[in-house]
Amino acid sequence: MVDPERLPPPPFWRTRYFALTVLAKADRRWIDPADILRALARPIRRERQEDGRVRYWAYIPRLGTYIRVVTLADGETVHNVFKDSDFTE
Repeated sequence: MVDPERLPPPPFWRTRYFALTVLAKADRRWIDPADILRALARPIRRERQEDGRVRYWAYIPRLGTYIRVVTLADGETVHNVFKDSDFTE
């Protein structure tokens, strides 16, 4: 069965919330799908949250900061992305 809340690539699996709400936010116009794919493929850190979602951190030189990518429990469906200036390695 296909999950209507999960949208397929390109560029990657994502929730309807991410596609319609996160990307519509004025303060998220910096989001580049290539940065998300890089974070998922080569994160600096990866953690599972108590609710099962997975967090990935990556440093993005063009932004001069880290981003946090949050996926569903499957580890591939992107649900949220934001700058994480408090992150330390």
